[in-house]
Formats: sequence, structure tokens, C-alpha cells
Amino acid sequence: MKDEKLKLLLGGEEIAGRVAELAELISAEYEGRKVLLICVLKGAVIFASDLMRRLKIPVEIDFIAVSSYGSDTASSGVVRILKDLDRSIKGKDVLIVEDIVDTGLTLNYLRKNLLSRQPRSLRVVTLLDKPARRRVEFTPDYCGFEIPDYFVVGYGLDFNEDYRHLAGIYVLNPEC
Repeated sequence: MKDEKLKLLLGGEEIAGRVAELAELISAEYEGRKVLLICVLKGAVIFASDLMRRLKIPVEIDFIAVSSYGSDTASSGVVRILKDLDRSIKGKDVLIVEDIVDTGLTLNYLRKNLLSRQPRSLRVVTLLDKPARRRVEFTPDYCGFEIPDYFVVGYGLDFNEDYRHLAGIYVLNPEC
């Protein structure tokens, strides 16, 4: 792919290998239990799909959409639920599937919101973690890759709805 705005950070094969490792770990920890995956739209949909296919435990899936970016490359700090869950999570083992943890504001808000709905357990798996940008104390339970403070696209992550389709994860330089 030729685009001067993009520099490859993680290739598709590397991502697939790490997703398989995460699925093994999660399957072992939840053995004998059914898990409700909550996919955070839109960015985590590819990760959630790949992870779900690799899990060796029974799963259900639901979707939630939240926003803290708008059309910018930096979090606004204001979190809004754009689409809520379709079912109750009370008494269920819940695993939030997120594409990236950046400031931690979105996941901190989402975690508190979902805990108020009384799940049996609630954990977070993220494909990418960017701790250098953290504004609140938050550590995901499962993490695919820790990355530096880059704005990244691909594998579901976007900039103004572009680049989600890319198999790898790329650093975006929007000024090019």
C-alpha cells in the first residue's frame, strides 16, 4: 500500500498471532463459563470478530457505541454513549472488547457504567494500549500490544471513517 501518510506499525500476521494468544489466555481463564463480549463500536469490530472466532468457550456478543474523539485525533475528554446494549448484563461474565486504550477516560466511564448494571464479572481486553496518554488510572485486564504515543489507523481503527479496512495497524501523519 502506497500512502505517504501511513507507516506500518503492526502487520496483519503479527496481529493475528497475538489475537490467537489472547484467545487462548481468555479461554483458559473463563473455562466452563459463557462470556458476553461487549464490542465497542466501531473500532473494535474487527478485533472482536477475530477474537470471538478463536475463543474455545461459549460466547454471546452485544455492541455499544461511545464517542470521545469526534473528528479529531485527540480525545475530547467528554464520553457519550451513542448506542447502548440490547440486553441486560446482570449476573453475566462480561468482557469489554476495545480497540485502543488511550487516555483511559472512555474505558473508565464505560467500566463504571457497566458495573452499575451488576454483571457477575467485568474485564477489559484491548488490542492496543497507549499508557503514555493516560489521564486516569486504568489498566486493561488483557492487552494485545503496548504502543507509543502515535495516532494509529487500520484493523478497525479510523481517521474520519477512513483506513478501517487495512489489515495492519499504521501510524498516521495527517499533515502529509
